[in-house]
Amino acid sequence: MTGVGARDPGLQPERTRLAWRRTTLACTVAAVLAARTALHDGVTAAGLLACALCLLVWLGFLAVAHLRIAALAVARPRPLAPRAATAAVLCTVGLAAGAAAMVL
Repeated sequence: MTGVGARDPGLQPERTRLAWRRTTLACTVAAVLAARTALHDGVTAAGLLACALCLLVWLGFLAVAHLRIAALAVARPRPLAPRAATAAVLCTVGLAAGAAAMVL
């Protein structure tokens, strides 16, 4: 069967799973460094709030990544839902914005 309907996924799902794992690891490192930076000068209310927000954003991204990695385990994985993609993007941008705010 050739044409538009034929699809040989090959190693693409495996590469995508590995990419999600690498991104999850990078988000984990960013969240830990952000928490460390927030608490570097001692425990303050603002520092605790920043840590809580980083943890919340990290957990959100972790949930999206876990669902996507599990979805890629089947022979013909479904495309990433727009809602999940939006959640992943918002978590990533939120973590980056939080980290940038702590550095400045």
